Amino acid sequence: MQPKSKHLPADERRAVTVEAVIELSAEQNPGDITTSAIARHMNLTQGALFRHFPNKEAIWQAVMEWVSEHLLARVDKAIKAEKTQLAALEAVFVTHIEFVAAHPGVPRMLFGELQRAEDTAPKRMARTLLRKYGERLTVLIEKGKAEGEIDSAVDTVAAGTLFIGTIQGLVMQSLLAGDTGSMRDKVPRVFTIYRRGIERSI
Repeated sequence: MQPKSKHLPADERRAVTVEAVIELSAEQNPGDITTSAIARHMNLTQGALFRHFPNKEAIWQAVMEWVSEHLLARVDKAIKAEKTQLAALEAVFVTHIEFVAAHPGVPRMLFGELQRAEDTAPKRMARTLLRKYGERLTVLIEKGKAEGEIDSAVDTVAAGTLFIGTIQGLVMQSLLAGDTGSMRDKVPRVFTIYRRGIERSI
């Protein structure tokens, strides 16, 4: 991360902090990231950092807000660019993988938050993100069934769960291999198998 000016506007400082946390999460266990490490990464003092965030949880909440806003915005853009529901599902699949490849710290943070025992604001936001994502998939699958692209017998909830689970599987394997970029090569083949499971036979 390039050194940042110490005299940034408040909104920009918060955005830079989010960027720093995502970068650090790609390099180490997000649960081990301290506010001192974030400040050091940004060439700031902890005092300067806390002028914009009251505590560490507020920083994590800002990161979750950023993830939710940017991922869902990309998903919505991908959906609008396609004319059929199956094409839109594939576009969402590709978009999600590209987002993770560009920000490998994001899934590490999401997995970490969802595994925490306590019900924190960042964890609630992570759950909300998954719910909103699932709602978009439900709309696409139901439209696909209504338009004859997707088999009417397909269980919509199960199909949405499998979609998200397939992405999570690819992400987890890539994190274990230490190569998030490798996911891109697997996307066409993996989505083809998913598509065959839900599309209507002609």
